[in-house]
Amino acid sequence: MRRINGTALIIAALVATVGALAFPVWSYADRSGTGQANLNASSVATQWGPLTATDRDLLVKVRLAGLWELPAGQQAIERAPSKAIKEAGDHLVVGHTDLDQRARDVAAKLGVELPNQPNEQQQGWLRELSAASGQEYEYKFANLLRNAHGKVFSAIAMVRHTTRNTLIRQLASDANQTVLDHITMLEATGKVDFDAIANEAAAGATASPTGPPPPDGNLPPAPAPVTPQNPGEATSKPSTQPGAPTAVNTNRPAPGTQQ
Repeated sequence: MRRINGTALIIAALVATVGALAFPVWSYADRSGTGQANLNASSVATQWGPLTATDRDLLVKVRLAGLWELPAGQQAIERAPSKAIKEAGDHLVVGHTDLDQRARDVAAKLGVELPNQPNEQQQGWLRELSAASGQEYEYKFANLLRNAHGKVFSAIAMVRHTTRNTLIRQLASDANQTVLDHITMLEATGKVDFDAIANEAAAGATASPTGPPPPDGNLPPAPAPVTPQNPGEATSKPSTQPGAPTAVNTNRPAPGTQQ
């Protein structure tokens, strides 16, 4: 009897151990706080596909960008002493007038509320620009706006990559073209401080950079070009040719005519 009881205890202990090990794996998929759970909780169904919190945030970001960058561009047209800054301002006005209309059209269809004034930080940037003049104004204009566009660029790319909503995907594509055009024009002013941008990004980085080792003074062997096996079969052309930066082609259908 003692032997039977001892065997039963051993079996019971083994079952309990296996159960304890299996429980976290079994329960993980349903555990609240996981990325999948958060995605599902933030999403609402629409006829254009699920609409997530990240999708809605992009709509707000696009709207906010227009609320401060359009008046900044108008101010540059009126006040900037150089042609390059005026041209960049012109692209900001045209681009955000168009993009804002697209964002409002999408928000109306999806039932997303949008802000009607810039946030506090953006209002501060506008005040900073208004208080500057001459070369200081040009430097602040180019760098405040280039930095803002660069930061939103990655956010747009992530939404374009992950969204399941066709309206948001199209808006992200439109915003990508507009932001790239504005970055190009701002850099063409020759006033952008790339060292400051790189140092700010490095200060906020949490991971060590990766990539090939730094050059040691010796030229590495030239890599072989990537070439198709049957080049005659490909007929498309690159959207832009390598060379000096130029304005990005932002031609696209009128707002409200897509999907």
